[in-house]
Amino acid sequence: MSSSVFSPTAEDSLHLSDHTPAPSHAIVSRTLLATPELRVVLFSFAAGQTLTEHTSTSRAVIQVLSGAGEFTLGGKPRKLAAGDLLHMPPKLPHAVLATEPMTMLLTLAPPRIAS
Repeated sequence: MSSSVFSPTAEDSLHLSDHTPAPSHAIVSRTLLATPELRVVLFSFAAGQTLTEHTSTSRAVIQVLSGAGEFTLGGKPRKLAAGDLLHMPPKLPHAVLATEPMTMLLTLAPPRIAS
């Protein structure tokens, strides 16, 4: 498991802007919490940066915190801006283009392992 800002075994809080860099020409990500049940990652995109199409086995929720971008979900583009919330079921092909500097919070819920 990767290191994260939060300890998975202790309560804590943080101010997101304290952990949000403003990249001038890149994408920066920071894992805030990583447990077997949940992963929370803060992303900062410079304008024009892209994440190429990919899939995930995890259910995902994205909250755009600032800026705007185009999210392509299953081949269909969708514009999202600060305050928007997006749900993506597992295995949905998706891509991201930051149309302006953008910060988003990604929450991933991996599939449950049958016991």
